[in-house]
Amino acid sequence: MKFSEQWLRSWVNPQVSRDELVARLSMAGLEVDAVIPVAGVFSGVVVGEVLSTEQHPDADKLRVCQVSNGSETFQVVCGAPNVRPGLKIPFAMIGAELPGDFKIKKAKLRGVESNGMLCSAKELEISDDNAGLMELAADAPVGASIRDYLELDDASIEIGLTPNRGDCLSLTGLAREVGALYAAPVTFVDVKPVAPSIDDIRSIELLAPSACPRYLGRVIRNVDLSKPTPLWMVERLRRSDIRSIDAAVDITNYVMLELGQPMHAFDLDEIKGGIRVRMAEEGEKLVLLDGQEVALRGDTLVIADHERALAMAGVMGGEHSGVSEKTRDLFLESAFFDNIAVAGKARSYGLHTDASHRYERGVDFALARRAMERATELLLQIVGGQAGPVTEQVSEAHLPKLEPVVLRAERVEQMLGMKMDATEIERLLSALEFQVKSDGEGRWTVGVPSHRFDVSLEVDLIEELGRLYGYTRLPVRYPQARLAPNNKSETQAELPALRRLLIARDYQEAITYSFIDPKWFELFHPGVKPLTLANPISADMAAMRASLWPGLVKALQHNLNRQQTRVRLFESGLRFVGQLEGLKQENMLAGVICGGRQPEGWANVRDNVDFFDMKADVEALLASASAADSFTFVPGEHPALHPGQTARVEREGELVGYVGALHPELAKALGLDRPVYLFELVLGELVRGRLPKFSELSRFPEVRRDLALVVNRDVPAESILATIREEAGEWLTDLRLFDVYQGKGIDPLGKSLAVGLTWQHPSRTLNDDEVNATTLQIVASLEQRFNATLRK
Repeated sequence: MKFSEQWLRSWVNPQVSRDELVARLSMAGLEVDAVIPVAGVFSGVVVGEVLSTEQHPDADKLRVCQVSNGSETFQVVCGAPNVRPGLKIPFAMIGAELPGDFKIKKAKLRGVESNGMLCSAKELEISDDNAGLMELAADAPVGASIRDYLELDDASIEIGLTPNRGDCLSLTGLAREVGALYAAPVTFVDVKPVAPSIDDIRSIELLAPSACPRYLGRVIRNVDLSKPTPLWMVERLRRSDIRSIDAAVDITNYVMLELGQPMHAFDLDEIKGGIRVRMAEEGEKLVLLDGQEVALRGDTLVIADHERALAMAGVMGGEHSGVSEKTRDLFLESAFFDNIAVAGKARSYGLHTDASHRYERGVDFALARRAMERATELLLQIVGGQAGPVTEQVSEAHLPKLEPVVLRAERVEQMLGMKMDATEIERLLSALEFQVKSDGEGRWTVGVPSHRFDVSLEVDLIEELGRLYGYTRLPVRYPQARLAPNNKSETQAELPALRRLLIARDYQEAITYSFIDPKWFELFHPGVKPLTLANPISADMAAMRASLWPGLVKALQHNLNRQQTRVRLFESGLRFVGQLEGLKQENMLAGVICGGRQPEGWANVRDNVDFFDMKADVEALLASASAADSFTFVPGEHPALHPGQTARVEREGELVGYVGALHPELAKALGLDRPVYLFELVLGELVRGRLPKFSELSRFPEVRRDLALVVNRDVPAESILATIREEAGEWLTDLRLFDVYQGKGIDPLGKSLAVGLTWQHPSRTLNDDEVNATTLQIVASLEQRFNATLRK
């Protein structure tokens, strides 16, 4: 919305500067996007009158003009095509300075002296029109300063409005706001009913009352559209970024800017029968005012006569029924269209008009008659004619119903953080034309005016009070609370610590959507029914994830497609297992790795990651809560993981998560041509740990024994280590698997596991006999349970 500052100040004129006014409007929610001078910086330009013209003796396109400034006559050479005797124009006299630091001096053009310059609108930076001289009204005072005559010490202010503030798409709405902000008197335009002087009417039928509950029409005969639009109206339109066309169109546009009601004028002779407001017939053709022919859809509201569509309601009129120079009789329209019915229609046809911009945001449903009377008054003043009576059709059942809102003083104080005086509350709301009734006990019943149909709740009124009072004036209060320190459990790890651990191991955190493509869900969980969204953002985001892996693998794909060959990502978040009834939501921690084991560098190896790199990262996570020995890795199966490289992570026999390589078939389906390794763990089990306990360091020497055990290749090393821990006694301080061997010298169905055992007594030195006896006991137990033998 663009408007002239001078126009606004003619309605309400607070004694503040332009900068302060602009800042206050922005802080009140009417954000000012731009403040643009309506003309360039110039001086010495007056209203001049061309007294005579004659052809330049040496140039076909130049004319020698005699120009008066009211007291003297000057000879000026001009090449404008529209220069002619009697024309009043901007005259830049000798010494004048024009935009661009251009100073007017005496000159000779093709040997003929020229004393000044006749100016176009573009040369004064008033508009982009450079087709000829800027023509002024015939009654323009010769010799007067152009800046004073055209009131060019003005600015066009452009504001960006939120969609709910359609009431401010007019000078009436803006003046109302400024008056409330500054407690300044507002002089609204005085609109009086125009008495009809003829009896002509056209019938009106509302065939789509839910889309158009109110429609008014008026016949105006014998108008003279050859009469020009007054300069003051043209200038106000121009400064509001609307081009002058003819008096009828200019007046409807002016009323739209002044009151906020879009209007349209039809050529009465083109209307066959009466007006019918109906939905378009599917495929019905309409040639719009811009010359574009459109095939209308059945959901489009149109204004029609008894033979054809005349206009697209709330958007644009039709070409054949529009006014022209030949028009002598008008049918003036003023209507209320439901914003839902017209929302998006202009855009769907590739259009955007000032009318559609307003109707989509909502127009005052009680404004149509006032606008009709105002437009009639201006038409009769400017182009003459006789007006018929106003014909109105209303469907009361379909008009908006605005219910009163109860406002409480204690709620105002609670929301704004301050106690607002009752008289101030009533003043601010009354200035916006709310009907305020107090019960005398801090409660008000507030009637909502028709132009503020966006207000329906108590908080809406409190918002109005806050922005009008001034957000910067509201007190700054810090929240008060008893901030007693919380007990921090030392038996539990924290998620931030786990994140830092993974980042230290060269991972980067990812955040992916909780909803995924149902096709991806099927790939990772074949045969499982996903929990689907009733109203998804898009078809490929319709299923709730049952694992964090799909999102991480998609992020991996994104990176690999952008030439990132070494990727290590992790994420923490919820997974959703089951349907709405019995839905299980669990916090999980998951990761994915792919590519080189170490970053590229001259000192680093170029090996790619494998299963054990991922397993090492998971073991580091399991150790973070000082309970690593309570977790075990056992061979497992998962439909998304490689059948030979999958481990279940268990805690006391309960499943905690999985570690493994992405299934080759799944990797092929996703277009991944390299090994990918994943893990996913239940966060609740991961953070549950043990209370760390100090043990005094022993001063006595350690004793170590190494055993090379040959077992069947299917025996898990974890089972061997668990048995050793059981049999090694309480003084075992360290147990390490330091070698696994399969090959020459070993049964093809077997493998060799080399383990190192370390004992240390806290109060004495262990002797060889004790250690040897324990070692023999361990070997015997392993032989009995796993048929293990010592390697020779």
